[in-house]
Amino acid sequence: MKPPCFIVLDCGATNVRAMALTQQGQIIARASVANASEPAQENPQWQQWPFERIMQRLATCCREVVSALEGHAIAGLTVTTFGVDGALVDARGKLLYPVISWKCPRTLAVMQRLEAVISQRERQTLSGVGAFSFNTLYKLCWLAQHQPRVFEQAHAWLFISSLINQRLTGAFTTDLTMAGTGELLEIARGEFSEDILTRCALPAHLFPPVVRPGERVGQLQPQVAQALGLPAGLPVIATGHDTQFALFGSGAGHNQPVLSSGTWEILMVRSQQVDTGLLASTPGSTCELDSAAGLFNPGMQYLASGVLEWVRGLFWTAQTPWPDIIAEAGDVTAGCDGLRMGGQLLNGAGWQGATLNTTRGHFMRAALEHLTSTLADNLRQLERIGGFHARELLLVGGGSRNTLWNQMKADALGIPVKVLDDAETTVLGAALYGWWGTGYAASAEAAREQVQYRYRTFSPRR
Repeated sequence: MKPPCFIVLDCGATNVRAMALTQQGQIIARASVANASEPAQENPQWQQWPFERIMQRLATCCREVVSALEGHAIAGLTVTTFGVDGALVDARGKLLYPVISWKCPRTLAVMQRLEAVISQRERQTLSGVGAFSFNTLYKLCWLAQHQPRVFEQAHAWLFISSLINQRLTGAFTTDLTMAGTGELLEIARGEFSEDILTRCALPAHLFPPVVRPGERVGQLQPQVAQALGLPAGLPVIATGHDTQFALFGSGAGHNQPVLSSGTWEILMVRSQQVDTGLLASTPGSTCELDSAAGLFNPGMQYLASGVLEWVRGLFWTAQTPWPDIIAEAGDVTAGCDGLRMGGQLLNGAGWQGATLNTTRGHFMRAALEHLTSTLADNLRQLERIGGFHARELLLVGGGSRNTLWNQMKADALGIPVKVLDDAETTVLGAALYGWWGTGYAASAEAAREQVQYRYRTFSPRR
């Protein structure tokens, strides 16, 4: 008899995926199809998610995975997704208006207008969440203003993970980690903020009962079970926002910062406290609720590999392999012979110290040094916000393949940088909560103890 497995449906912004994992965290089957938002009918500059097609994509991936699981019993199912997005639905779960994408610019004016109602500093002090134009709060305010009839008819607001769960089980719920992304909670209590909702004229009854990670949402309904290729009655376990489960799936313990390095770098930590007053005065900061009760995930985010892609486009062709580019940067001595990159790419980056001897390798090395310095500054800020002292940094994501950059980070921070071999931390973290929720483990932490993590460590040099 083959070991049991747990299925994770992962709805990402660029791919929809299904994976089956064993209790040891081994992925035994996977499938993926492309995902993308689409222009809205009212305005081609707006973006929305085609929810019915997302459900079809999930079904396609799930059937492919199930077909490869002969002999494996399926313990349960969970759904993890990107944050903030969702939709108003009627009492049967039917969408009353399309899912507005986080890529959509229509909420920019709402964010600015809300300042007169409740300031950004007040909102972040209460919710922890930074003022990003795609936040759920601004979508709801936009719908209330521009779609008042839809808003009045709505039975509930469902975040996208809860939309999928409602289709799977028929239950109306709110994933707690998703609610933590929306600028709607009083983060210290982990409950919807009466102050924010009242001052923004949002009714509290729109939000269904909260489910915490590991709780059972319901059972898989027969009709959707057939579409997914799964047995009816399968337990569906709550997870939610992908970032929280990537943190847990990375193996991070309390007060152990994790850096997800990609186009953007997101530096977060699983801390037992957070100073929301400091958050509100720190640009680029945010805080969400951890997957575990009683913990917080303060974080910093900034453009990272997007800067490197910009430098690459200035000096190299798109066909030049990244290892060759990094090798040229590695041939330049630390300090780049005086060349410095300053500022931020989004609001003006500048170069100082270029001479006739400056090469393109100098520019790439200077960009790497600038980003590494930004990381060091942000880690110091995060230590103050979260009240912890970092002893090592866990590193995941595409940027972790840049070994030169990894060593620069270790040198600048003065602590070991541990690069995780397995990049599927989101799916793993969600599955670990699934094993707990189906009774195969005493806790999510106990489920994680079954996983053998492999790291490559970069130690700081003098």
